Order: sequence, then structure tokens, then C-alpha cells
Amino acid sequence: MTCFTPTLSPRLCSVALACAVACSGALAADAVKVGMLSTLSGPGAGLGVDIRDGFNLALQHTGGKLGGLPAEVIVADDQMNPEAAKQTADRLIKRDKVDFMTGVVFSNIMLAVGQPIFASKTFYISANAGPSQYAGAQCNPYFFNVAWQNDNLHEAVGKVVTDKGFKKAAILAPNYPAGKDALAGFKRYFKGEVVMEAYTPLSQLDYGAELSKMRASGADAVYIFLPGGLGINFIKQFVGAGLSKDMTLFGPGFSADEDVIRAVGEPMLGMFNTSQWAHDMNNAANKRFVADFQKAYGRMPSLYASQGYDAARLMDAAVRDVKGNLADKAALRKAIEAARFESVRGAFKFNTNHYPVQDYHLRVITKDAQGRVTNRMLGKVFENHADAYVGDCKMPL
Repeated sequence: MTCFTPTLSPRLCSVALACAVACSGALAADAVKVGMLSTLSGPGAGLGVDIRDGFNLALQHTGGKLGGLPAEVIVADDQMNPEAAKQTADRLIKRDKVDFMTGVVFSNIMLAVGQPIFASKTFYISANAGPSQYAGAQCNPYFFNVAWQNDNLHEAVGKVVTDKGFKKAAILAPNYPAGKDALAGFKRYFKGEVVMEAYTPLSQLDYGAELSKMRASGADAVYIFLPGGLGINFIKQFVGAGLSKDMTLFGPGFSADEDVIRAVGEPMLGMFNTSQWAHDMNNAANKRFVADFQKAYGRMPSLYASQGYDAARLMDAAVRDVKGNLADKAALRKAIEAARFESVRGAFKFNTNHYPVQDYHLRVITKDAQGRVTNRMLGKVFENHADAYVGDCKMPL
């Protein structure tokens, strides 16, 4: 832009130029860039693929746009490696200049990439990872979670196991932040005795030693948090060892979801699990999501896919609400907090720490009318449930 007019002095001309530059920032962006950093290889790959596919289905429903603007999604594999994830996140922020980030499955990855993302004032919309740190003392105005806080599904199972009258539980999770949150959540609501508690490496696939300890523990209930391939291997070995005859197996929704069911099949029949979402929820948004996901990808969606879908729907609503002005971070934050979108789980709202306040449901694995092994929703465990850490969150302005 040049500035030449006989009616303006050089000083006023500079002011006019500055105003023009400032005013141009208030205009709508040309497009929305999203960094989709997720686990797309290794034992957890199925989880990241489902998040990605759910997100992409939402974009199909909006004609490839977010808030009316063309959307560009840059997909990258975090390799389940915190250092690799940090390098990739840095590239997405500095080179690709993304407007939003999403996709991380595992909380150790989220904790590794979080602070650089927040420091860049890039909004992170979590479609899964919900570490307790970001729910409490380390809550951040640039972090939002559309899934749940790590403890929540496990708290719901702890209540179910208690309500069903089980007295002794053996509990198992990987040794990383979400695993520790998981068992803490279960124990918060389980009123019986924990007779065995074990943490295993995040890469472990053979559970022979843990199964022997469970057999000797006298447990009448077993609770596992083993995402993706970890859960597939454990459940096969649990049933193969004959433990399912004497112990009832419980898990959070993501250890008993469609990805695990596809791999294990009928041995999972009768397993109880909890979730904030189910494919048989009776609302219009969910019916469309489930039907179109099956058409697009040839499989039933998992809760990971539902969370990826909701993450995109939240972005779409927020960009629409600010009329595409992504430069106004304060307005964009308020628009995300308002969450004016139609979630596949029904009503949706954020707590003050940017985690959902929502219902949690009990599901059981059974056969449907078509003979498919799948989940069926049984009833509500918690209503409008908040996480245990929100009181420690002093959200920065």
C-alpha cells in the first residue's frame, strides 16, 4: 500500500497506514488451517485413525469448510513419541502457521506438546487426551477438551462395580499419566477392596505375569484401562486363560469399543464399560454421524471417531461465531467456550476449566439385531458430571 495525498502530513499518513494494517486484521481469514497431530502408527494407531476419520467426516458434512471458510487439515503422525511430537508440533505452528491443533490420543504426548502450543496462542481442541494437569492447576485458556477428563470414565466404572456388589477388584493400566489418572478415578468411586494394582509399560503386549497375579488375588472383578492394541491382546489372553469364568471384566469405553470388538469378537460378549457416547444414542446428529461413518469407512464408529467429529463441529461453530476473524483471540476463545454446536452425545457444555460437564452411561457388549457383536447402552451412571480437578483451576484471562 502506498500513501500519497496532499491533505495528509507525513505523520498523519503514517497513522493512516497503521490504521489500515490494524483494520485489515479484523477481516475474515481466507481459510482455516488445522494441525491434526495424532498416533497413526504402532499399537495405538487405530485410535488416531478413528479421530482423523471422524474429523474428516464432519468436514464432509460442512462441504470442506469450517465456519464457512475453506479448511486445510495438515495430518502428521506423532509416532507415540513425545520428542517426535514436539518437533512436529513446532513445525505445524511455526512453518505451517495453523489456526487450531487437535488429534493427540495419549496424555504423555499432550503434556509434551501443550506448553509450546499454548505459548504460541494457538487453540488446542482435544479430541481425546484429557490429563489431570490441564484440568487443574495447569489449566490454560488455549486448551479445550471435547472428550472427557482422564479420570471420568474410570470413575463411572468404579461406581458401577460397586453398585453391582463386587467386593474385590484387580486393576491394571499402562504406566503413563493417563494410566495413573485412570486408576485414581476408578478407586475414587469403588468402595470395595483393590486386591491387585499393576502398571505396565505402554508398549507391553504380553500379560501372562499379570494374569497369574489376578488368578491368585481372589478378585471377583477385573478393571482394565488398556487402549488400542494393548486391550486387544489382554482380553484375548484373559479369556484364553479361563479367567472370564470366575471374574467379571470391566473397562472404560475406549478399552471395549468398536476397534477392540472388531479384533476380539465374541469373547468380549458380556463385558461392561462406560462412555459419554454410544452409537445407539437417540438424537438426530448422532444418527446421521453413525450412518454416514459406516457408509464412508465401512465400519462402526468408535467413541474416538465421535470425539474427532465433535472437535471439528466445535471449530466450525467457533469460526462461524467470530465471522472468520481468527486474529481476535479473545473473541475466538469466547466462541469456543460457548460451544454452540450440535454434539453427537446430545447437550454439550464446558466447565470453567474447559473440560465437559456431561452424562456418563453404562454399556454392555452384546449382539444386535443383525447379529453383530457391538455395544448397547443400558442406562445413565452420572448426570452432569464434572471432573475432580476443576477447583484447582484458576483460569488465566
